This record gives sequence, structure tokens and C-alpha cells, in this order.
Amino acid sequence: MNVKIYLTALCWCFLLASCTQKKIENVTASNSKSDSEFEFVGGYPTETTIKNAYDEADLNRAIQTYRFFYPSVSFTGTWEGNLNNGVVPNKTFAILDGTPNQLVFTPNSDTKYAGLVFDLSEYGPMVVDVPPGPLMSVANDLNQLYIMDIGLPGPDKGKGGKHIIVPPGYTGKIPAGYFVGKPTTNRLILMLRALPLDGKAETAEALMKSVKVYPLNKPADWKEPTWVSLNKKGADFTPLSWENNIKYWEKLNDLIQKEPGNPAYRIMYGELAELGIEKGKSFNPDARMKAILEKAAQKGNAIMRVQSFADRRPDRIVWKDRQWEWAVLRYANGTFDTENYTDLYAREKWFYQAQVESPAMFNRAPGAGSLYWLGMKDNNGKYLDGSKTYKLTVPLPVPAKLFWSVTVYDNATRSEILTNQDKAALRSMFELKDKKGSSVELYFGPKAPAGKENVWIQTLPDKGWFTYFRIYGPEAPAFNGSWKPGDFEEVK
Repeated sequence: MNVKIYLTALCWCFLLASCTQKKIENVTASNSKSDSEFEFVGGYPTETTIKNAYDEADLNRAIQTYRFFYPSVSFTGTWEGNLNNGVVPNKTFAILDGTPNQLVFTPNSDTKYAGLVFDLSEYGPMVVDVPPGPLMSVANDLNQLYIMDIGLPGPDKGKGGKHIIVPPGYTGKIPAGYFVGKPTTNRLILMLRALPLDGKAETAEALMKSVKVYPLNKPADWKEPTWVSLNKKGADFTPLSWENNIKYWEKLNDLIQKEPGNPAYRIMYGELAELGIEKGKSFNPDARMKAILEKAAQKGNAIMRVQSFADRRPDRIVWKDRQWEWAVLRYANGTFDTENYTDLYAREKWFYQAQVESPAMFNRAPGAGSLYWLGMKDNNGKYLDGSKTYKLTVPLPVPAKLFWSVTVYDNATRSEILTNQDKAALRSMFELKDKKGSSVELYFGPKAPAGKENVWIQTLPDKGWFTYFRIYGPEAPAFNGSWKPGDFEEVK
């Protein structure tokens, strides 16, 4: 009896082994087909498979690193745009009006900008001494990472105070009573704005220029910084000319070589090293790698454009009965960090359209610095078309302690739309300051409807456009749904 059981079991073992061997042979045969992208013979890759696998791995790696480092490369464009137009780090600062005449990612036209460009490798810690007043400022390093807010949204709350920005890894003594900012790079930009409460731009500019900047350890030959205007036609502060070609990677490599590494980016530096970008080593991609990197730049840019203008996340919606979206998906801390992870999707959506991260810019609470709603579709859910005329009804009063505006951008450049009108915004402090009643109707299209020239922004036929609805000093109705703008409606 035991012998029969043994023989039966033995037969089953042979049968199972035979079936398993046939399955392995079938899998091997399947993987050995000449038309397979990944072909294995005897379990080993063919020469074609080796090439295809590494090409695929390098392309995927390059697309991911392109998207991750886009904020850094984008802000490099802003840095270079400043220097190309007369700014000198630590010595000559910039004044800029947001207009259609420059390429800047989604600027506002409500207030003047001052750009204070620092390189901490020259003098070490820099002091920013701010007077009391309606100043709004934020500093980001060249990784486009938040350093600190200054002025009304900052720790001084508009009362003035001394701020100090120290180099990465600084261990020296910091004087008592200073607000401290710690960047991850030596190079950084402090964006400074002043609110023209009296309606005069020159008053705001004078307040910005009254900010004192000097090294903590001031050398004997230190001279007060001078100022230069960046209101020059064609000035470019973006990465547009190299965001989809090999120059993107060259700019990124230059940043990696010149700046200290950010410990939080170690994993991504490892990915870059596989692509030939590594600190302390030259970047000389061969023809194969150059082709992969250029393809990755084009694909990565396309992915980010889709995420920005065809966002699929449910939390993008501001109101269920409107087409408006949040320009910023993450608002809790200004750095896209959640309790468990960094929201890279939200980070990519924002930095493809815009620049600078800040808690005050992103916060969705009454009294916050500002809020941004993204409008790119009409009331029927169709993308805005520059060939058509639209009406936007805005209920009055808008819940803004300070001011509000609607600004139109060219979706190709993400900069203010450039037309013969030479204007891209309708603003409560200027064009709309005398509007009263229960609402105001704003118009957008190639030609102004009769009698609506003062509440109209020109668009370009056959070109798409989008808008930011900004509220500065937003009040509770802007968040609780008791106030909301209409959708864009086509006027036929």
C-alpha cells in the first residue's frame, strides 16, 4: 500500500515538473520573439534589448529629473535675466513694472517689483533692514525654495525690522533681534513690493528704495547699492529659450557645479549622476545621451503643460458650479509639503505657470497675503479662445482688504499677453477704482465691444490665453463661497 502511494506521488511529481518545464519553455519562447521590445534568449538579454532597456531607463530618469529640477532651472532664468539687464549681485538692484513688454512668468501689474539679487559667497551674511510700512516681500534661493517673508506677511508684520540671510551651512554668530533666513544656495532673489496706498506708484517705489541692504561684516570700501530699471522691451526673465532643449541640462549642470548640494535632493542628484551631471565633473553628453536629454526635455515640458492646463485632480476646483481652479493646489505651508510627503504634482503645476513659493502667497485664510484663481475655460468648459469675445461678471464689492485684479496671460509664454493695446490687466486700484453698483462686467476679445474700451483686455486671434484672478488681503467671503465671480461667457 505504501509502495503504491509512493509511486503515485512520484508520478505526480514528474507530471508537475514536466508542466513547469513546458511553461518555462513557453515563456522563454515568448521572450525570444524577434518583434519583442525586450528580448531574452536563455534568460539573457540580446544586444538590442540591452540598448532598448538602457535607453528607456535613461529617458524615464531624465523626464523625472527634468520635472523635479524645473523650479531651479526656471529661477536660473530669472537670475540671468536680471544680470543681463544691468543688475549686479549685492551692488545694483532692480525696479520692474509688470507689463506685457517683458517675459516674466505670471507677474502682476498692480504694484511695482523690486528685485534684490544676492550672492552670499561674496560677503557672507547679508542684512536687510526694512522700515515700517506697507511692504510685501519674499526671498527664494536659486532652487526656488522659500527662505523667508519680509514686511506685512513676514515676522515683522509691517512694523519694520532687521533681517539677516546667511549662507548655507553658516555657523557664525548671529546678532540678537534679527529675523533669520537660511537658503540652500548662495545665490538668491528677494522680491520686494510696496503697496501704493495713496495711489501713487512713485511713493511705493521710494519706500522700496528705502530698504537698507549691507553685509553683516561690512568691508571698509562698502558702497550703498544702486538701482536700475528693468522696464526694457524684450527683457527675458524666463527659461523659455532653453526649457525644451539641451541647454536646459547645461543650465542645470552649471547650477550643480556652482552651488552647494541640498541634502534633501541627494536621491535626485544620484539620478542626475547617471545622466552625466555630477558635482565636480564635466558634463559632456555623447550623441546618444544628448538625444535622450533633448527628448526628455520636450516630453517633460509637455507633461507639465498638461498638468497645468488640464489638471485632473478634484482638489483643483474652487466652486463646483464654476470653472475657476486653484492656481496653487497645496496651501498649508508654502512649500508643497504634506504630513507624509512632498506634493510634487502640485509643485510642478505651480512652477510651470509661475515663480516663487511663500506661505503668505498660498494660504487660504482670511487676512492672508493673497490668493490666486486660475481661469482658462468658459462657462461651458471650453478653453478660452483669443478669436472670441468673452464677458466676466464680477460681483461688487470684491472681498479684498487691499485690492484685486484680473490679469491675462499668453499660454505659450505664461507671460502677460502682448497686443497692440499694450495692456494685460484690469485692476481695482486703477481702471476699476470708480466702479460701483452690484457688479462690474469685464470684457476680453480681439476688439472691444462698443462703449466697453475701459473694461476690456485685447486677446490674439487663434491663440489661447488664461487669467489669474488675484485678491490681496482676501476676506472670509472669498473662501466660504458667499462671494464668487462668474464664469467667462462668450459674447456673440
